[in-house]
Amino acid sequence: MPSKLKVTLVGAAGGIGQPLALLLKQSPLITELALFDVVPVVKGVAADISHVDTPSVVTGYTKEDDGQSIALKDADVVVIPAGVPRKPGMTRDDLFNINAGIVRDIAQAIAENCPKAFVCVISNPVNSTVPVTAEVLKAAGVFDPRRLFGVTTLDVVRASTMSAQAIDQPTSAPEYTVPVVGGHAGTTILPLLSQAKPSLPSSLFSDKTKLEALVHRIQFGGDEVVAAKAGAGSATLSMAYAGYKFVDRLIGAAFEGKKDVVEPSYVYTKENKELEGELGQGIDFFSVPVLLGPNGAEKQLPLGKLSEYEQTLLKAAVPELVGSINKGISFVAPKL
Repeated sequence: MPSKLKVTLVGAAGGIGQPLALLLKQSPLITELALFDVVPVVKGVAADISHVDTPSVVTGYTKEDDGQSIALKDADVVVIPAGVPRKPGMTRDDLFNINAGIVRDIAQAIAENCPKAFVCVISNPVNSTVPVTAEVLKAAGVFDPRRLFGVTTLDVVRASTMSAQAIDQPTSAPEYTVPVVGGHAGTTILPLLSQAKPSLPSSLFSDKTKLEALVHRIQFGGDEVVAAKAGAGSATLSMAYAGYKFVDRLIGAAFEGKKDVVEPSYVYTKENKELEGELGQGIDFFSVPVLLGPNGAEKQLPLGKLSEYEQTLLKAAVPELVGSINKGISFVAPKL
């Protein structure tokens, strides 16, 4: 058990930030929870959840009096849901110019105030904002690929829930684990249903229409929520749940000594020759199953055996993902 564990949440007053702050406050391992946002209500959010009877001391900061630097100073874990949410008709790419700029500035502040922190990026489009973060940290000379994560856990959570619903066993969602690889937007999201544990029934795989509908629903689950909220928001509550789930697993492996903790995450894969062999080409970032530990991403695990249908999905995912990665890298390059 760590004697001190500081977690900083950047974008803590938003639709994801507020419920995620509350979930983080429930962790018995966190001793300091720093909330930062550009809107003043963040101090009220901090005051509100500070009444919860768990160990962490909660503080709220705005841009005034160098609040972001103070919030980030010596943080062990930084979680970033900052940015604008998706609206109806908006793709993740529409979000890019606004959120990439926000994430770039946060990454610069991380480099200056907590260069050794584990950084968990939630801000969309993750396929591009993680490369943005990496480029800023590289330029500052503090990039450690094992400590940067794009949080794709919502895709994993959706895969469990939606698979259980597809086989008419909706209450069994927690029993199913489906690895999800690739990226975190539309067709770059590749749920490996053939590797589900326990195995999904063969009747699902033999029904092409049903299988394709399930994959599409997992890939475009965010659109389902945006439409249902009718202009009033995007997937914030389920994303907060998924974000906490990943951070909790990371903290357990990095600070509590938990072993064999494997979570898919969008990580730096440029040096991963095994993945290059599986894809038939190199790629700088990809969501793969990651063994978590004291240094963060201790080991990137192979994709494993894919079905013929999954191979087809993979071929479609890679070119789009490469474009999103390059977009993130080129956004930073001229501005550093």
